[in-house]
Amino acid sequence: MRRWTVGAAAAVVALLLLAVALVRWGPGGGPTAAAPTPSPEPTAAEQLSPAQVYEVVAPSVVVVERLAGSQVTGTGTGVVASQTGAILTALHVVAGGTVRVTFADGTRSAATVEASDPANDIALLAAASLPQVLVPATIGNSGRLAVGDEVVAVGNPLGMTSSATAGVVSGLDRAAAGNDGARLAGLIQFDAAVNPGSSGGPLVNARGETIGIVVALVNPTRAGTFIGIGFAVPIGTALGGGPGSNGPQR
Repeated sequence: MRRWTVGAAAAVVALLLLAVALVRWGPGGGPTAAAPTPSPEPTAAEQLSPAQVYEVVAPSVVVVERLAGSQVTGTGTGVVASQTGAILTALHVVAGGTVRVTFADGTRSAATVEASDPANDIALLAAASLPQVLVPATIGNSGRLAVGDEVVAVGNPLGMTSSATAGVVSGLDRAAAGNDGARLAGLIQFDAAVNPGSSGGPLVNARGETIGIVVALVNPTRAGTFIGIGFAVPIGTALGGGPGSNGPQR
């Protein structure tokens, strides 16, 4: 009886030790790895494809023409930036002539420069007539950009209206010479292809938000075409909320 009692006690102790080991180490006999915490799945709005970005912003993009009489002397791009129809573009696109804009639905109208910011090559246009359905761009936060972020540029390069190109943010807070030779600062550098006619168009992030206005490109030759480096004014600066700018002045 005494031997049975001792044996039973030993068995109970052995079972307790086994239970402790299983709790501490797991059934495999070694330390159990902590289960990985799944990363939050990105929402669809955060992961738009370039084609989807284009669909979002294209209704807000306009053709901007500079005229001398009835002669077109320059072509660029603009983007509807408010419910009232205000159009942001590059100042050099509209300087020195009268202005005509064509909205995405084909509505054509005379326009005037309501405000300008020469230090950042930005102009604010007001059209004499607006489309029945006005689609302003969604404005993003240019202060949240990081090098490597995906971007899409939409514009009218070399007269090819409503073209889209995709790339990434290549650098931030860059300086470059504007179209008139003036020094521009605080620019977004990107590698989505832009060419003459793209100026004034929106630079758009992967959520379909306009985060910049295209103003310049770099080419060490006199060709003036794209070789991989474009620049945009951050949208906060273009709208008057960014550092170093008082915004377009009336």
